[in-house]
Amino acid sequence: MSADRLQDVIDWLMHGAGSAIEPGHVLAQLCERLVAADIPLWRVGVFVRTLHPDVFGRSFIWRHGRGVEMGEADFTLPDTEEFQTSPVQTTIATASMVRHRLTRNAPRNSLVLEELRAQGITDYVAFPLIFTDGAVHVASMQTKEAAGFSNGDIDALAKIVPAFARAVEVRWLRRTAVTLLDTYVGNRAGARVIAGQIRRGDTDTMHAAIWLSDLRGFTALSDRLPPTAVVDLLNRYFDCQVPSIQKAGGEVLKFMGDGLLAVFPTADDARNEREICESVLGAAREARAAVNELSTMSGGHMVEKLNFGLALHVGDVLYGNIGARGRLDFTCIGPAVNLAARMEKLAGSLGRTIVASTEFADHARDDWADIGEYAVSGFTTPRRVFGLRDESEARER
Repeated sequence: MSADRLQDVIDWLMHGAGSAIEPGHVLAQLCERLVAADIPLWRVGVFVRTLHPDVFGRSFIWRHGRGVEMGEADFTLPDTEEFQTSPVQTTIATASMVRHRLTRNAPRNSLVLEELRAQGITDYVAFPLIFTDGAVHVASMQTKEAAGFSNGDIDALAKIVPAFARAVEVRWLRRTAVTLLDTYVGNRAGARVIAGQIRRGDTDTMHAAIWLSDLRGFTALSDRLPPTAVVDLLNRYFDCQVPSIQKAGGEVLKFMGDGLLAVFPTADDARNEREICESVLGAAREARAAVNELSTMSGGHMVEKLNFGLALHVGDVLYGNIGARGRLDFTCIGPAVNLAARMEKLAGSLGRTIVASTEFADHARDDWADIGEYAVSGFTTPRRVFGLRDESEARER
């Protein structure tokens, strides 16, 4: 590889690889440039650790003529034999280049290298991608050339790797920021924050269905159970709701101890309000069934069945940044949210699991039974409350 072509690749990377937006695009374009410069690459892999509650790391694999494939590994990966005997693990542990010539035999203790040799790979080299915080990730390069990589090839790749690490890190930092925002504030709120809606008081009015749920008897359970059991219980309890909420197009805005607040935005003109409410009702039924199957466990024995309350409403909410200087929360407030919170408390006193406001129940009248008007704290006039017909029928039997 000539010095001029090598410098062109390095300059492209150091200037941010601007022609490539996504991480996979950076890898694909880099490999294409290197192949055009006579580096005999057949396969290149990049493995990057992540900051994600469910994902240990992400892989990007480029193959000659096949583009880039992306994959994810969960937190079971570090304990597998495949990872423990992989050159990737060695590269991370030593923060140094690892090379294996596979022209005759692959190291017998490495499942990865044995598999690559069976595919016709003759030479394997892995470089550490060292980020500015000292974290070590990995880029591995392989060839099918009979003689493997030349010394000149290895030298050129070694000179490119630091610039490649910078380009990868820039995209990794942005993806990490988006992931953390999605995880902690929700995907819609996260997208707004990353787009710059970060000033206190930046808010929008949004028409949405509102989901507010609460676990019954949680204080007593917390007093009886060990703290670790309480955390496990809450995680399993929220797992009964969140997948159904997300499948119905909702966004969880907040976990409040054992409480959960989610919103399901409608179109700006609310033309799909009925469709949204019907979808939310389906999610509520799914969540109810899942919670009904959930039990409190202690010492391997069932302690009791869990119960929760869920209030459904639809109306306008104020959605945006609220808080003190330097510490904000992206959430929603307004009378509609307050009504949902009061109705959820009312559901408990009525012995109901799911209740709805008139505004919500109007979209699926056949599913709801009128259970009366009730005074609601903070509201000047009584509010009519509806309960699911199947719960009414169960109470009458």
